[in-house]
Amino acid sequence: MERFPVGIIILIIASILIYLGLAQRALDRMRLSDRGALVVIAAIILGSFINIPLPFLPFTTSVNVGGALVPVGLAIYLLKGAGTAKEWTRALAGAVVTAVVVYVVGSLVNSGTTMEPAGRYAFIDAIYLYPLVGGIVAYLIGRSRRAAFIAATLGVLLVDVFHYVWLLNQGAPQNYAVAVGGAGAFDTIVLAGIIAILLAELIGESLERLAGGPRAEERPPELLKALKKPELNEPGGQGEGRAGRDRIKVDEKKAGELGEQE
Repeated sequence: MERFPVGIIILIIASILIYLGLAQRALDRMRLSDRGALVVIAAIILGSFINIPLPFLPFTTSVNVGGALVPVGLAIYLLKGAGTAKEWTRALAGAVVTAVVVYVVGSLVNSGTTMEPAGRYAFIDAIYLYPLVGGIVAYLIGRSRRAAFIAATLGVLLVDVFHYVWLLNQGAPQNYAVAVGGAGAFDTIVLAGIIAILLAELIGESLERLAGGPRAEERPPELLKALKKPELNEPGGQGEGRAGRDRIKVDEKKAGELGEQE
């Protein structure tokens, strides 16, 4: 019996958590609404069943919509909202480093006797080893939720491209089928992105709490102002009822976006 894709199971669980409002803070930091995140997840799941053939290439080559095109599109959207060149650099450099590290790890654990640089090893299944390594490396370099997610997903996708080049060098049969971003790569990309976000959320928040809250040094004035709650007697404060509460929500959201750029 064929195994149900792990990536789809994870995405369904993520959809439930988003629907219940348990992922709101992480989505806010990534500049995604609940509805937007659910649409992306639906596109990834549906796209996982669609492979677009690429003619005039060696082997039977195709690109998986859910495992390649949608993650790339989401990464471009997140990069557009990153706001700083520093975060752009961290995200893109993180993707390259993540790809290299995951590929090297895969080469070390692969026996070299099959056409696939993956499989089940004595200590861990490759479907969990690769995203675990990729998610950790992506977080260490990306740091923010956006950059870590981009580095993880694009990094693992690059590994699939490396794998395609590897097949060419290995002299694989011309009838060999390759779906970039599909099959096991789909599960790995999804898991790596989730792990990177979880690490950024758990470790980042924990370190901030241990430090006594957000640091004020070298932070933009807009961020520091947004972090402060309005006073009762200030315009837009709590004394103005609903308008004051709306002002607080806007300030908190702005603080989250500015803080994510640091």
